Amino acid sequence: MTDNRPIGVFDSGIGGLTVLREIWNTVPGESTIYFGDNSRAPYGTKSRSTIIRYSLQNLKFLESKDVKMIVVACNTASAYAYEELKKRTDAPVVEVVTPGADEACRATKNGRIGIIATKGTISTGVYKKAVERRAAELGMKDIEIFQQACPLFVSLAEEGWWDTEITRLTAEEYLRPLKDAGVDTLVMACTHYPLLSTVIGEVMGDGVELVNTGVATAKVVRDLLEKEGISSGDNGNPVREFYTSDEPELFEQVAAPFLGEGLPSGTRHFSTDKYEVNN
Repeated sequence: MTDNRPIGVFDSGIGGLTVLREIWNTVPGESTIYFGDNSRAPYGTKSRSTIIRYSLQNLKFLESKDVKMIVVACNTASAYAYEELKKRTDAPVVEVVTPGADEACRATKNGRIGIIATKGTISTGVYKKAVERRAAELGMKDIEIFQQACPLFVSLAEEGWWDTEITRLTAEEYLRPLKDAGVDTLVMACTHYPLLSTVIGEVMGDGVELVNTGVATAKVVRDLLEKEGISSGDNGNPVREFYTSDEPELFEQVAAPFLGEGLPSGTRHFSTDKYEVNN
């Protein structure tokens, strides 16, 4: 039995496109609808109640498109709104924090795990808590976690400066404390950061495993599709739709480097402000 309805993915902007790309790579037969709430980005500077309200509005929009699964491709929304989203929908909901934490715990050999993210994500401690929780569940002891905010990485990613001297110098400055700490596993806890993975990997060295939370999340999506019996199988003709709450043309210009192959295209504008929700 197959289910050809699309998977709904939302983010505060374009960073979640790295998660979308990994979903395409992992389950290529699945149709997807991506919503980037660019007009209200970034979520990281907003209050918890506002982030939950935005996320519930995004949920309502995706439900109006008859999606079969919701992927919260935003670290901030995952941290603050995931539990509330699960309560408000019958569709399976996948977030990006727990899969990355699980992968990091399974990858480390010396128990020293690094986390790089935006200042906002680091300040919440959400990834640190997720890694500690998963390590406890796996019976791991003597885990040490080292966090480092790398705010300029987002701008470098959006500029398309993925492998430049400026990026390398910035990475060397940001990552030095983690190298000195001897981490053997590094969680890229921002959806923009995988675009800089070549430079990040070279700076950290061969002995450090990079955890791409998009890859980890896509594996969860694949497994959940099978578990729930809602996989489309290999239908060979997936539909890929894009929406933004800002200008579609501007969205496509900034987003294109994230996806390649002339994507996204045919992006449409939609404002989720019209949806009334109660937190």
